[in-house]
Amino acid sequence: MSKKLFVVSGPSGAGVSDIVAAVFQAREDVAAVTPITARKRKAGETDGVGFYFYDLDGWNALKESGDLLEATEFAGNDYGTSRRLVEEKLREGKHVLLNLEVDRAAQIKKNMPEAVCIYIEPSDAVLRERYESIARSPFEVPVRLQESDRQRALSAFADERLCSDDLDAAAAALNSLISD
Repeated sequence: MSKKLFVVSGPSGAGVSDIVAAVFQAREDVAAVTPITARKRKAGETDGVGFYFYDLDGWNALKESGDLLEATEFAGNDYGTSRRLVEEKLREGKHVLLNLEVDRAAQIKKNMPEAVCIYIEPSDAVLRERYESIARSPFEVPVRLQESDRQRALSAFADERLCSDDLDAAAAALNSLISD
């Protein structure tokens, strides 16, 4: 069986991180890829642990070479996923599993169409319940729901959709997709 890149995305509160963590724990044939960044290293950070660090010239060279499967800017810093690093893991005989925001997952689908993109979200009622349980103010819930609607609208590129009302069932479904 050939190994594949799986990209999982979903709105905040969908449980994506928990689902992905369960799959990593259950499988030895699935690997993560360390993201890359052009931000400066913080005290105590080591290159290749958490991030691979590049200066702006190195980052721009990666962009020009087409190595970035996706890239984003956050708080004035650049972050992305290296095609080379993904392909290395695939050649090592591992599936690659990435947990990315929907915008970044869409970039990967565009740049690597063979990637399997999975959009995960709970039902509207469960998502509202989760938001209400973590909200610090009543004004936060509608903002979060609006953002989840925005992400859902952008998720048309996804190859699969999984409901995360039951996180264990969603993890089992993702595990099954990887096994197919």
